[in-house]
Amino acid sequence: MDKKLYLLDMDGTIYLGNRLFDFTLPFFECLRRIGARYMFLTNNSSKSSELYLNKLAAMKIPLKADDLISSTHATARYLKAKYGDKPVYASGTAAFCQELVGLGVNVTDCLESPVALVMGFDTELNFQKLENMCILLGRGIDYIASNPDWTCPTEYGYVPDCGSVAQMLKNATGREPLFIGKPKATMAEMAMERAAVSKKETIIIGDRLYTDVACGIAAGIDSALVLSGESTEADLQNSPYKPSYVFKDLGELLTQWEAK
Repeated sequence: MDKKLYLLDMDGTIYLGNRLFDFTLPFFECLRRIGARYMFLTNNSSKSSELYLNKLAAMKIPLKADDLISSTHATARYLKAKYGDKPVYASGTAAFCQELVGLGVNVTDCLESPVALVMGFDTELNFQKLENMCILLGRGIDYIASNPDWTCPTEYGYVPDCGSVAQMLKNATGREPLFIGKPKATMAEMAMERAAVSKKETIIIGDRLYTDVACGIAAGIDSALVLSGESTEADLQNSPYKPSYVFKDLGELLTQWEAK
């Protein structure tokens, strides 16, 4: 409870698909009572920030635009720093491509001119996109992906995420991307910079060991694993990424707070 900034994953942590967990709103009410700030860090690059903000607002979770950092934001920062105004071929949802443009990236759909290929989690994936990416990768251009997640949780189970498509492309081309989102420290560092808080005052909470907890370790901040999403106790035992805390879900954390 001495933390000033809570960095929260979304899917599997505060909701599952379109179902908000019962404990989520009371958890945020508690954070507001203790004067802590919360921000959302999501690796899911298939949706725009506006769609996420609207979804959270519909779930009655109050937040401002700068309370959300996605892997798209981190990817755009990397692309602008490395390539400036040079054209980049983006393969992802229309929302992913449009957000990159809005963040100042020179996105092209021409196969002849890009200096790099950037891939996001694509819920609109088709074979033509896969073929285009194979053509570009065969030319040896730089290859960047927004996030390494193998799967994305849904209310009915899991679907292949960006990491799974990257594995498929590796099987076809032998190329692997530079992944930008969690577990890299970039998103956590952006959040701490934005909130003007120290590492000691920050904690990241999520349901994945190899992204959320690993991001906390990379950023040098505390982490909490919740078992309400992808990770299980067996995963925890076998993982090299060990969180500072483990809870069944945010409801258990809330219960422990209220007992103090």
